[in-house]
Amino acid sequence: MGRKKIALFLCIAVLAVLLPAPARPVPADAPVEIKLGEPPLVALTFDDGPRSSTTGPLLDGLALREVPATFFLVGSRIPGNEDLVRRMAAEGHQIGVHTYDHVELKGLSRRDFDLQVGRTRALITSLAGEGNYWLRPPYGFLDKGAEDWCGGPVILWSVDPEDWRDSDIDRIVAAVVEHVSDGDIILLHDLFPSSAQAALRIVDALLAKGYCFVTVEQLMQQRGVIPETGARYRKIN
Repeated sequence: MGRKKIALFLCIAVLAVLLPAPARPVPADAPVEIKLGEPPLVALTFDDGPRSSTTGPLLDGLALREVPATFFLVGSRIPGNEDLVRRMAAEGHQIGVHTYDHVELKGLSRRDFDLQVGRTRALITSLAGEGNYWLRPPYGFLDKGAEDWCGGPVILWSVDPEDWRDSDIDRIVAAVVEHVSDGDIILLHDLFPSSAQAALRIVDALLAKGYCFVTVEQLMQQRGVIPETGARYRKIN
C-alpha cells in the first residue's frame, strides 16, 4: 500500500470517529501539539462559488479522494446552482456564507448587512436545511457592527496562495504544500479552473505527507475549541 493510500486510510479512520472533544479555550499563539499516532489536520476552504463548470468537477475529485472541504458561498451565484449546494451538504462538506454580492462588511447598516449575510444564510438553509452557516467576510474585512451581527464565528485563513493572481497551477500548489502545517486553514477559490485543479493536486500531495483533511467545524471539534460569535479564527491548533 502506497503512502498516499495509507494516509487516506488514516484520514477516513479519523473522520469515522470524529466527535466533539471537551471544549477548552485555546490562545491564538498556543503551541501546536500532535499526539503520537494522530495525523496532522488541515482544513481546505473555498470562496466565491458555486460555479457549475469548476465546483462540479472539484466535488467529483474530492469525492473520489473522500476528502471534505468547507465552501463559503456567494449568494448571488447560488440561483442556477442549487443542486451543487445540495450536493455539498449531502457529501459531508461544510457550507458557509461569503455575502450575497461579495461586498466588504465594513460600514454597512444593519439592514444592508442582513441583505448580504442573512439573505445568503436563508438561501443556503432553504437548500441544505438548518445548520451553522458560518461567515467568511470578503477580503477578511469586517468592523464591530459586523462582528456583533454575524451570528457565529468568523472564519479567516492562515495559508493563502493568492490563486486569483494567475493560473499557474504549479505555483499555487507549491505555495500551499511548502508552507502548510498542522491546524492550518487553506484559502482557495472554486471560481477558477486552475484553482480547482490545484486543489486536487494539493490534496494528493498532503495526503502523501500524512495530512488528514477535515472541515473547519471538525477541526475545531477535534481540537476542543468552542466557536465564539464574532471571534476571528485563522488557524486551529
